[in-house]
Amino acid sequence: MRYRSDPNRQKSILGNLYLSGRKLDRTSFELRVRKLASILQAGGVKPGDPVALLLRNDISYFELIEACRYLQASFVPLNWHGTSTETEHILTDSGATALVVHQDLVANLSQTSLKDVLLLVVPTAPEISESYGLETVLAAQPIADKHNIELLLQDAQPITTATQKFHGMFSYTSGSTGRPKGIKRAMDDSRPDLHLVYTGLAKTLLGLNAGDRFYVTAPLYHSAPNALSLCCIAAQDVEIYIESKFNAEQFLADIEQYKITHTYIVPTMMVRLLKLPEKVRNQYDVSSLRFAISSGSPWPSEIKHAMINWFGPIFYESYGASEIGFMTLISSAEALKKPGSVGKVLPGGAIKILNDDKQSLPAGESGLIYINLPMFGAFTYTNAQGGTEDLHHQGYTTVGDIGYLDSEDYLFINDRKKDMIISGGANIFPAEIEAELIHMPEVLDCAIFGAPHTEFGEMVVAAVQCQPEQSVDLQQVKAFLETKLARFKLPKKLDIHSALPREDSGKIFKQRLRAPYWENHKP
Repeated sequence: MRYRSDPNRQKSILGNLYLSGRKLDRTSFELRVRKLASILQAGGVKPGDPVALLLRNDISYFELIEACRYLQASFVPLNWHGTSTETEHILTDSGATALVVHQDLVANLSQTSLKDVLLLVVPTAPEISESYGLETVLAAQPIADKHNIELLLQDAQPITTATQKFHGMFSYTSGSTGRPKGIKRAMDDSRPDLHLVYTGLAKTLLGLNAGDRFYVTAPLYHSAPNALSLCCIAAQDVEIYIESKFNAEQFLADIEQYKITHTYIVPTMMVRLLKLPEKVRNQYDVSSLRFAISSGSPWPSEIKHAMINWFGPIFYESYGASEIGFMTLISSAEALKKPGSVGKVLPGGAIKILNDDKQSLPAGESGLIYINLPMFGAFTYTNAQGGTEDLHHQGYTTVGDIGYLDSEDYLFINDRKKDMIISGGANIFPAEIEAELIHMPEVLDCAIFGAPHTEFGEMVVAAVQCQPEQSVDLQQVKAFLETKLARFKLPKKLDIHSALPREDSGKIFKQRLRAPYWENHKP
């Protein structure tokens, strides 16, 4: 039996947006955008103000981002898996003046986090409710009229001013201190309008043509799928198909039904696709798909080869970071010739490999990766502990990754940020977890690190030294942390040690803890 293929789903018309097949035509989309801009403006949002978005994948996400263009406001994507404490920290740190949230997520917010912000609530769409089983939750959480964005839209008048220079995304990334820090970009006349940058990337990065169809099911609070979707919005003549939750067989069914041409996909999704029975995989015609891009998570060679063998040489990998954007690109053909590489720098950029003394290293020698790619502009961090001088050198910037260039300028990454764990495309910093776990009564000392995981790329491992005459198991650790951290940050494995290896200075030898897991791992 083939997976869901709903004949009532609308056919594609140029420039429309779709949520699980439900269509919003481009004209209606743009009218709603202008009305939303009026609502935000009337609520006190001014040029330069951040607007926080706590939303699942929905057309509303893009309506609100586009509304920010009219107000010269930035948008702050919030991870809806986060705890109320994490959300409150980002709202306070960013100085957000408005918070737009899906109906089913309102209950996760503390009253403190709602203080001094304009609260707008988006009714959770039936398609989203079905995907996540939210019917009971929604019935218990009616929306007050004054916060209901759909009711406000009925009476709102479209803004009459033109779009402004776009501030773009004010995203957050975990830092070495464990507290999320904002990546803030100053607006100035020398910086290009980000909307024009996205328009350019639609051609140079994605190779989009009029009438192409882009499919996104990765969470839009992640910078990569968000930015790629904005490229399609900026192109104006590209269809966008949004799914609220990834399902492997539904992905194949949608490609066939809607003749999808472009998609964003990460290795975790690929593993789930490859686990489908061959009989199921062969039911669907995926020949329309001609471009699929992955970024943000290590891509094992065997998974890449298996996907190329199935779909053909349509896959591209990009090395990117929220601070700098998409930095490199490599095609399937290049990846087969250069296994392990993440490609060459995008046009207009340059890469240097520097040692600790900021001296350039020759081809084949590993050092810190510094990149000059000015399209997204310079950035500063909010609440950063200490200076950020080491991030920048003579116009080049590093995010702390180690790698090398070969003789043909292909970049290879042989170590991610020193301690960062990338699991299912999400960045996880051990210090944040350690800061909470050390308060567990049974724990005397602890360290968090990443280990290989077939599906998610890496998994979180907790190494623990217990208090004398105490013991702890994995379920107890999870129970202690689950009210303090998002679920994707919880350890998947627990190692008990009689003592953790530390330097005389007190710094832990994490490499000794990681080594047994990685010694026989083949990337």
